[in-house]
Amino acid sequence: MASRRGLLSLAIGLLLAGLARADAPLSPEETVRRYLQAVKDGDYDQAYDLVSKAMRQGKDKEVWVKEQQAMMSVADVKIFDFTVYPGKVSGDTAQVPNILESQDKFVNTLGLTEHELYTLVREDGGWKVDSQVLLEQGEIPKWFPSRKKDDAKPPPSH
Repeated sequence: MASRRGLLSLAIGLLLAGLARADAPLSPEETVRRYLQAVKDGDYDQAYDLVSKAMRQGKDKEVWVKEQQAMMSVADVKIFDFTVYPGKVSGDTAQVPNILESQDKFVNTLGLTEHELYTLVREDGGWKVDSQVLLEQGEIPKWFPSRKKDDAKPPPSH
């Protein structure tokens, strides 16, 4: 009987620990990962919840989602893969590098590898994507220090 109580206590403890973690704020890296996956999947409702108020430009969810759907459709954006790297946090701001494999009709027509840097801000108790930029060739080693200069052809800039 004592072993059943012990197992029950252990099960309840694990359940409560899991629930506590579910409520914990996402890391900056996990926020970027979920944002990119949502965009890749075309789930702009979820993406909306991961972006800052500034990135929403004051638009409510329905309007923002429709705009994103239309913009991504017109540009024929395809995200093939992404790799989020460890970020750097400074106070209420974080910067998270990412390597993106994607293609679109206007900026990346050839489907070249892009080195991106996401800036996140703390907002409403969690991290929110606030902006994204493509890194210039000279900035890549700062954010991706493990890349050797001669291990691959340098990615072209757009």
